[in-house]
Amino acid sequence: MAAIGQAAGRISHRLISKRLLQWQAVAGSVIPSRCLNLQEYQSKKLMEKYGVNVQRFRIVENAKDGIEKGEELMNTIANELVIKAQILAGGRGKGKFSSGLQGGVHLTTNPDDVGPIVEQMIGYKLVTKQTGKDGVLVNKVMIAEALDIERETYFAILMDRAHDGPVMVGSPEGGVDIEEVAASTPELIFKQPIDIKIGVTDEMANEMAANLDFDGEQRMQAAEQIKNLYKLFLGVDATQVEINPLGETPDGRVVCFDSKMNFDDNAEFRQKEVFAMDDQSETDSREILAQKHDLNYVRMDGNIGCLVNGAGLAMATMDIINMFGGEPANFLDVGGGVKEDQVVEAIKIITSDPQVKTILVNIFGGIVNCATIANGLITALRGIDLDIPLVVRLAGTNVDEAVKILDESGLPVISASDLDDAAQKAVAQLK
Repeated sequence: MAAIGQAAGRISHRLISKRLLQWQAVAGSVIPSRCLNLQEYQSKKLMEKYGVNVQRFRIVENAKDGIEKGEELMNTIANELVIKAQILAGGRGKGKFSSGLQGGVHLTTNPDDVGPIVEQMIGYKLVTKQTGKDGVLVNKVMIAEALDIERETYFAILMDRAHDGPVMVGSPEGGVDIEEVAASTPELIFKQPIDIKIGVTDEMANEMAANLDFDGEQRMQAAEQIKNLYKLFLGVDATQVEINPLGETPDGRVVCFDSKMNFDDNAEFRQKEVFAMDDQSETDSREILAQKHDLNYVRMDGNIGCLVNGAGLAMATMDIINMFGGEPANFLDVGGGVKEDQVVEAIKIITSDPQVKTILVNIFGGIVNCATIANGLITALRGIDLDIPLVVRLAGTNVDEAVKILDESGLPVISASDLDDAAQKAVAQLK
C-alpha cells in the first residue's frame, strides 16, 4: 500500500483536472455529477432573461449573417464590435484557426470587416492552450458591442455547506484569479450568507455594492444587478453564479462581462430548457454514450482500458497501473448497481478507443454480483471480435460462480489473483 501512496495523485489529479466528472460522496456510495457546459452566448441569454446587464450581442453561423448583424449593431447601439468564436475552451484570444486566422477574438469599428473574419472562423478549428493540438471546430460566432472597462470587481453567489445555503461573495478586485486575492489580501473578500426564506434584501444588496466600491448611481445599479443575479440563481437552480468581472464602463454602466454557472443536477426534471442547452459538441462521444447508459467514463492518454466498480477502486487501479509502468486509457466506473447490459456497453466503449491495447477488469463484489460481470463480459466478447488481451480480477460476492462462468466460456480471458497481479499482467501484455 505504501507504493500505492507514492504513485497516488499522478493519475488521480489528472482525472480531476479534466473537470468532466465531479464526484460526490453520498451515504457511502459515489454518484456522478453532470457538468453542464454552456457556451458564452448561452450564459448571456440566461442573464438577459433575468434582467442582468450584459453586452448586447448577436449569434451568427455564416459570413452573410455576420455582415447583417454587425451592421445592425453598429447602426443602433455600438461604436465598436467584438467578434468572438464560441467554443468552451479558454485562451481564445491567443488561439489560431486552421484557416490561418490568428486569434479567436477580434475588435473592429468597421462592419465590413465582420464578414471576412467570420468566414475564416466558422467551419474551421480553433487551437488554443486548452484545446489540444487538434483544436475545436467553430460552428457559431458571437458579435457583440465592445465596451471599455474602467473598473473591475468580482461577485458570486454559491451554495456553501458551511452556511447550509447560498452565500454572496464579492471583492473590489475583479478580473483576476479570486483565489490569489483571497490568499494575498483576504480583507478584500466579503461574504454575506443569504437566508433562503428571505432572499437578498435591498439592504444586503446595497451593502455588497458598497463593499465592491461602487458609489452614487453606480451603487444603485450594482445593487439592482446583485438582486437580479440572485433571481437568476434561484430561477435556474444554480449552485454557483460567478461574475468576473462585474465591471463599470466609462459612461457609468454596470455590466456583467463574463460568467461561470454551475447547476443542480437534481433539478434537471424542472430545468429541461436549461439542460437542453448543454453543448456536448466538444465532448468525447464515448463519454456521451457512457452517460446514456449510466456509466461514469473519462478518457485518458494511456493504452490500458479499465473497467472497475467504484470510483475509489477505479482511481486506485489507475495508480497501480502507473506504478507498474503502464498508463490507463480511461476511468470507467460501472457503479454498484451495474446490470449485465451495462457491462456489455462498457466493453464496447472501451474497445471503440483505438489507443486501447489491453483491457483490465477489476471487480470487488460487495453490492456487485461478480457473476453479473462475468456474464456481461461473455456477452460482450461474443458480440465483438476482440483482438486485444483481457485481464480479469474478480473478488467478493459470488466470485466462485463468476470464475466458473469465465472458465467454461472458452474465451481468451487472463485471470489474475489480486490487483497487483492484474496490473502487472496488463502491463506485461503490452510487451
